[in-house]
Amino acid sequence: MKVPTDLDILSVIYKAYYEEFSNFSRGEENGRGTKIYVPIDCQEIANRLNVDADIIFGRLYYHLNRLHAYRSDDGSKVELFGFKVGSDYKCVNFPLLASVLAGLQDENRKFNFTIWVSVMAFGVSLCALGVSLYDVLK
Repeated sequence: MKVPTDLDILSVIYKAYYEEFSNFSRGEENGRGTKIYVPIDCQEIANRLNVDADIIFGRLYYHLNRLHAYRSDDGSKVELFGFKVGSDYKCVNFPLLASVLAGLQDENRKFNFTIWVSVMAFGVSLCALGVSLYDVLK
């Protein structure tokens, strides 16, 4: 079984909850206390990734939150994943998640481009070797 990457997990969360995040309107009953922190269903995310829900919770709470949480200028802690935010449980800081996801996608694009260039260079080398061997054996 393939373990989902941070990119996989954050992409699924982003796609599943973007509309809920963007449709928040102050003054209306939205089912959550703030716009920035969006409650997520770890079981739903786990089902989409074919893993146990505790894997998703653990990666968000113990790994990703520790990597990306920070202290703001006023000294308050800004978390990527909060177990309890106001009256909501298991919430992601959606703008921070989007920023982290953008960084991971950018790293992935750079990695894939580097691999593609390497494969092309290898192909050119093989062609040059083939031409050289043809000339030698001719």
